[in-house]
Amino acid sequence: METIFALATAQGKAGVAVIRVSGPHAIEIGEKLTRRTLPARGMIFSKLKDRAGEILDEALVLSFTSPDSFTGENIVEFQLHGSIAVVSAVMSAIEETGVARLADPGEFTRRALDNGKLDLTQVEGLADLIDAETEAQRKQAQVILAGTLGDLADRWRTDLIRAASLIEVTIDFADEEVPVDVTPEVKQLLSGVLRDIEKEVDGVAIAERIREGFEVAIVGSPNVGKSTLLNALAGRTAAITSEYAGTTRDVIEVRMDLAGLPVTLLDTAGLRETDDHVEGIGIRLAQERAETADIRVFLAEEDETFSIQMREGDLRLLPKADERRSAKGAISGRTGQGVDDLVSRISDTLRNRTAHDGIATRARHRETMNRAVLSLRQAIEVVEQGPEFYDLAAEDMRSAIRALELLVGRINVENLLDEIFSSFCLGK
Repeated sequence: METIFALATAQGKAGVAVIRVSGPHAIEIGEKLTRRTLPARGMIFSKLKDRAGEILDEALVLSFTSPDSFTGENIVEFQLHGSIAVVSAVMSAIEETGVARLADPGEFTRRALDNGKLDLTQVEGLADLIDAETEAQRKQAQVILAGTLGDLADRWRTDLIRAASLIEVTIDFADEEVPVDVTPEVKQLLSGVLRDIEKEVDGVAIAERIREGFEVAIVGSPNVGKSTLLNALAGRTAAITSEYAGTTRDVIEVRMDLAGLPVTLLDTAGLRETDDHVEGIGIRLAQERAETADIRVFLAEEDETFSIQMREGDLRLLPKADERRSAKGAISGRTGQGVDDLVSRISDTLRNRTAHDGIATRARHRETMNRAVLSLRQAIEVVEQGPEFYDLAAEDMRSAIRALELLVGRINVENLLDEIFSSFCLGK
């Protein structure tokens, strides 16, 4: 393994900057820059010097020897003053040692995976933690990073290996009297794993929305205050408002945090019949986005109907409460009347939905687990047909085991790894 290094904190001026070095020459590099012997696991405060002996900075230097480090290799971290010039000078000094190169994006985490410090689901959890914008996303990523999904997959795999071994024994001794009928235990093991995986598959859709964000579309006729309401919810002018109908012709998106959940508000074009070609495009786009949104907020009079049908969780409010005699059931983005109540109702609806989220968070997880589900259902059907079909059941079980190994990254994931790590920064 080559020794690699990179800036692990953000580029630019800061109070502190961290440079990370990992690989067989990491300790050697640390001792060259500090002119001191580093502890096997610990820290020192030392001046850093270049090859000519010029002082570059004073730094806190942390050292970790293999395998007790993030990557499983020797690691040295330099915590420096966050000056652009200091960081550049120390990076140059490391490169001048001739025994290290600049890391590729995500290479430190990739080495942690290769060295068994993380499984693939934990790597994905780490990527999600870095990208987390809301409290719900942080909590979700922490669960994955802790290895919860990998632990579940290992438990399922253990049960399937037990079931497969019982079947294999029966196949191997097909010509002899097997003292115990293994069918009940095999069916119990397969059914238990199948039930657990199906439960996780059912929760993936909601977990994905927590990771990627929910969408709430504001829908209604032209000039009912949709853009004004969006601006009120966003707390800024995100959409143009005017007294002229048809002002909004595209979908305006505003990302925000509602009760710790990531939500994108959508201001859509007013729904009406029109001969204006451009406005017609906007209306069709509004209908498409509204159909796929998680919640739709309809601003409409009581007798109004739309081609978009209301679903469970959607909200319907009367527009322009400030212009009505009675504001019951109405909302006004201009005065703020009813806005807090709307936010509470949206938040409550989304919280109720997220109560049923699963541990698995990605489409990849769902697809892989669905492969296991299909194989397990086939295995159970074959087992019920009798011992003469056990060899087919054993193959179905092996297919389910391979799917779980793919889930945690033990087999056939090279292309996937390239895609995942390309999103990481250099120092991670």
